Amino acid sequence: MSFRKFVQLFAYLDSLVALASEEETLVGGQAVIEGVMMRAPHSYCVAVRKPSGEIITDEKPLAKVSEKYPAFRFPVLRGVGTLGQALTLGMKALRFSADASLEEADAKGGPKKEISSWMLTLNLIISLGFFIFLYKFVPLYLTTALGKWFPAAQGRIAFNSIDGLIRMAIFVGFLFLISRWKDIHRVFEYHGAEHRVVFNFESGRPITVENAQSFSTLHPRCGTSFLLVVMLVSVALYTLLPFDSFGLRLFGRVILLPLIAGLSYELIRFAARHRGGLLATLTAPGLWLQRITTQPPSNDQVAVAIQALEGAMTLERAQGGQLVIA
Repeated sequence: MSFRKFVQLFAYLDSLVALASEEETLVGGQAVIEGVMMRAPHSYCVAVRKPSGEIITDEKPLAKVSEKYPAFRFPVLRGVGTLGQALTLGMKALRFSADASLEEADAKGGPKKEISSWMLTLNLIISLGFFIFLYKFVPLYLTTALGKWFPAAQGRIAFNSIDGLIRMAIFVGFLFLISRWKDIHRVFEYHGAEHRVVFNFESGRPITVENAQSFSTLHPRCGTSFLLVVMLVSVALYTLLPFDSFGLRLFGRVILLPLIAGLSYELIRFAARHRGGLLATLTAPGLWLQRITTQPPSNDQVAVAIQALEGAMTLERAQGGQLVIA
């Protein structure tokens, strides 16, 4: 695999957003390279447009993590389980789409290429290390340095508030920068296509390219909103940590990641069921941020998202799944 493709995978993995759909939600989705993955309660389908223009799909049954492991039915734990499954599924969808995008060289007479498991694993490890460095180490380091110049910033509440603001600024800035990259910009267009098709499905109207294009690209259940809630929750939890040394603070930020994810998931669930309330207002910035992570899609991109949805729904019906609008 070329260095360019390696870097593209790395950038995509770092911008990968969790599928923060609640357990009762019928459909959710995720943009991949030149395509969309759609999932239903017990199935999923990835649709990708190859360089030749052909749309290929990969659909499989998918059991809920709470059905396989009953412990993940409990609050907080269900968030950790659901998000873990979403990331695993996202990795599979990404590999399928990346392999399809590499077929252009094969079509031109070059050697057949595909993304190896070790290459994808290496990208994942690098992305995880990059995440901890950029969103945990750097904000903590800058806030600690600032506290040496301004003693008022050393208080626990002030310190973690500043740390959180720096983290969010880095997050938004990073998303904006990678959105300028053509390959990632196209992923964000497919992200917009996924949202529009989900809106079309939820409306009850016939699912067509024309109908889907009439909806917004900003969806309240998007993982982008979830990530902002994660950052707000982390500020509150970090304030409770009885640590003052740099090393222990960094350790606490890493070790609390599963708890923060689980609590954030519960807040998203609650906000989705009480729209118009305070918590729903707190998730509003996630909709604003989607102006970066979603872009208006072309008709061809919407057609790919529709095929992904239809593939997931067809498999769901074959398994006897109950099709109701979330």
